[in-house]
Amino acid sequence: MASKQPSRREFVKTAGAATLATAAASISAPAIQKVKGANNVVLFGMIGTGGRGTYLLKHLRSIDSGRCIAVCDIDDKALKTGIEQAGTNPKGYKDYREMLARNDLDAVLIAVPLYLHYLVTRDALLAGKHVFCEKSLVFKAEEVHALRSLANSRPRQTLQVGLQRRYSTFYQTAKQMIEKGMLGTVTHVIAQWNRNPGWQMKAVPTRQKETNWRLFRQYSGGLTAELASHQIDVADWMFGSRPEFVVGVGGLDWMKDGRDVYDNIQLIYQYPGKQKLIYTSISTNRHLALFGGTRTEFGECILGTEGTIEITVGTDNEPTIGLWYYEPRPKNVTPAKTAKKEQVIAGATLVSTGAAAKPFPILLPKDQFTGRESFIGRELKFARRWLYSKGVMVPEERNPVDTELDSFFDCVRTGKRPLADLEIGLADSTAVILSNLAMDEGRRVYFSEIEKMGVGESKAQRT
Repeated sequence: MASKQPSRREFVKTAGAATLATAAASISAPAIQKVKGANNVVLFGMIGTGGRGTYLLKHLRSIDSGRCIAVCDIDDKALKTGIEQAGTNPKGYKDYREMLARNDLDAVLIAVPLYLHYLVTRDALLAGKHVFCEKSLVFKAEEVHALRSLANSRPRQTLQVGLQRRYSTFYQTAKQMIEKGMLGTVTHVIAQWNRNPGWQMKAVPTRQKETNWRLFRQYSGGLTAELASHQIDVADWMFGSRPEFVVGVGGLDWMKDGRDVYDNIQLIYQYPGKQKLIYTSISTNRHLALFGGTRTEFGECILGTEGTIEITVGTDNEPTIGLWYYEPRPKNVTPAKTAKKEQVIAGATLVSTGAAAKPFPILLPKDQFTGRESFIGRELKFARRWLYSKGVMVPEERNPVDTELDSFFDCVRTGKRPLADLEIGLADSTAVILSNLAMDEGRRVYFSEIEKMGVGESKAQRT
């Protein structure tokens, strides 16, 4: 019998359930010392004021729970830009170790090139600072083991990773929908981050490789580290497990400018229960076959036996989008009618596949009926939901970048565990390391291999 379209009551009750993910995941950690800033404001420094660092500083200006008192970069121009972007007249440093020596500094945010993540994070932890480090958390296998050991020996210090989708109410609600069975058995995640033309080689007179660090394996994990890492983490989260193995193909086929990282990658991950993540990132086309073609570049499609979620995180100029589709069924056809009406073309039997489902927006807590609304409040919710259904409006959330930064300062003050904590960051880095290995060696790479990779090597600890 064909599945019925969900009733309005069922849709309101389930798809619009208020997310509880943030409260559930903020597990208390041991108490830490009170922060030094007035009114419990976290005093922090930014290490690395290139493109990502200044982007974070721009967002940090609107967050009252932290105050920037120091910035650091080895490049004079970047350092000047960082000081200006902070808007708090922070002191500038060329050597991050001088910054870490400050007794009035509670925390640091790290936005240096990937190959330096472990080194700077290690030194910050040893200096007694709380740490927010952009993904990927570490670069090499030996650093996975070394950082786990160090961070676990300092449980009173917060260590958070920059995986902002973990802080999106849309993604948290999608996870709840999966847990409630609304998608049936989730079997696949299909994800992409395509660009056109992708990273470009900057022409500079000196230090070309360091300036273009994303394009060289000496410094970078390539597309896997810089882009795929976000979406591998989404699949881990939605499946509720980590991959068993990965296979993949990477190519340096289109960007002939001296780089040695792949300019296109295709990866398949198998999870326990035979669930799979299918991932692609290319540099020659940015089309996204989700949301009716209204967005480009990146997004995820979560496929279950009873439904589908299309989702993508927002940017400074575009909102987060989350759409839920119920799974349509082929229409019932009697055996007699089937015998008369089936058509065979090139050996394929054509039957009705069922009408396509109309997407429902994932509704956020502000749009839910609690029974406690005033008359005007209830009518406003009805109005918003009607506008959503007509495509005039879409549900919106606070930029997850702002949320993750505010949450970091909250964890520093309270000792709560971050949603994107040490183990999530290390699992994500492990996926990057093993994915690149699978493409380089052209084989199936098992995630258990990380347990022996880099073990006994002291380079990560003494660098």
